[in-house]
Amino acid sequence: MSDRHSVLFVCLGNVCRSPLAEGAFRAAAQRAGLDVEVDSAGTADYHIGKPPNPRAIAEAQKHGIDISNLRARQLHTRDFARFTHIFAMDRQNLEDVKARNVTDGTARIGLLLDAVPGREGADVADPYYDGEEHLSDTWEDVAAAAEALVARFSTQS
Repeated sequence: MSDRHSVLFVCLGNVCRSPLAEGAFRAAAQRAGLDVEVDSAGTADYHIGKPPNPRAIAEAQKHGIDISNLRARQLHTRDFARFTHIFAMDRQNLEDVKARNVTDGTARIGLLLDAVPGREGADVADPYYDGEEHLSDTWEDVAAAAEALVARFSTQS
């Protein structure tokens, strides 16, 4: 694996939180001039091949980010060697990610909000189940984590 950071964001269905995290991180990395690979996936196969939820697309668009071209996919065993970091959006998905890890996987696995001082151990708000009013909370969570990760990776490059 190269020194280049590669990041995979994971939630349950890959239509709300993880595509928002992918979009926020991609934009933050681009602003910082950081060369990274970024993708998102779900632990479940509910939405494979589908675009993000229209509400998530609209929330990203409010912040100048277009995620409409993303398509849901399921976490695959090869992801554990392909990516340097895999971040789950919540504790349940973190456990699911860890359970799928293979012995030769090299990715560092963690909870996304562990990257944000003071938010360690917290779950990213889930607008799919918790309601549309949580989309701005979800965005704030993933945007804060994206900035924290870019800052961390910029000092490691």
